[in-house]
Amino acid sequence: MKVAVLGAGAVGCYYGFLLAQAGHAVTLIGRPALVEAVRSDGLVLESAAGRETVAVQATASGEGVAGADLVLVCVKSGDTEAAGATIAAHLSPLATILSLQNGVDNAERLAAVLGRPVVPVAVYVATEMVGLAHVRHNGRGDLVLGASETSPTIAAALMAARIPTTVSERALDALWGKLILNCAYNALSALTQLPYGRLVQGEGVIAAMTDVVQECVAVANAAGVSVPDDILETVLALSTSMADQRSSTAQDLARGRPSEIDHLNGTVVRKGAALGIPTPANRMLHTLVKLVEGRDRA
Repeated sequence: MKVAVLGAGAVGCYYGFLLAQAGHAVTLIGRPALVEAVRSDGLVLESAAGRETVAVQATASGEGVAGADLVLVCVKSGDTEAAGATIAAHLSPLATILSLQNGVDNAERLAAVLGRPVVPVAVYVATEMVGLAHVRHNGRGDLVLGASETSPTIAAALMAARIPTTVSERALDALWGKLILNCAYNALSALTQLPYGRLVQGEGVIAAMTDVVQECVAVANAAGVSVPDDILETVLALSTSMADQRSSTAQDLARGRPSEIDHLNGTVVRKGAALGIPTPANRMLHTLVKLVEGRDRA
């Protein structure tokens, strides 16, 4: 396939690397500095298997999606509409578009901009950028694709590229499950700049996470979303399976960039208010991250 990755950050570069290594023609669409680094030295992946480099195309223009069979949208949630506008005129009518983003409504928002279906994808991977075109993989990497006409074919291609993938009619439930994980870890990891394994060892942290998860579950249930009964156990287990990972929100704050907190804990706060569900723990985390963002931009 010809694959375009819109938003060449840690997630986009990781999956772009694996697809390129599997023989697909990959074009990364990202910042000019990343484009220059990729063109000069290739895309680097550091993982348990060692350090590997693959050659890919790179551009800073939305025209990079032209002719692509598969488009992975990996931009931050706050950039969804703007990113969609940059590629709308260049998409092939036959392209499948996947939203590999945090939050629960990006596929819907992107589809409204593009005027065509977008497949929601729940992403479970721990990655970070450690250089301009150098991504480090810290754990997992599996995807849950929403159901569509092309999803089985796309899933097969992803599996062949060593990306564990399932197709589900209940992708929204999976996205809510991922949202709850993010709500529990992202803000706390960002505010402390601690990886998950060390974070949960802090005094009162597990109790605080429990409060956050319980609020999220109450909001999800009120919204008609099915959440597994063992979601709290799943959340706490992440501190072992991704012990060395700092959240994407932590990475954003460390770099002085806007975070996705409005689309994580902020989503729970807004939906809770609309449904009459109190969310004080999520509100406090959202407020604290926004304060840090404002301080760093001042």
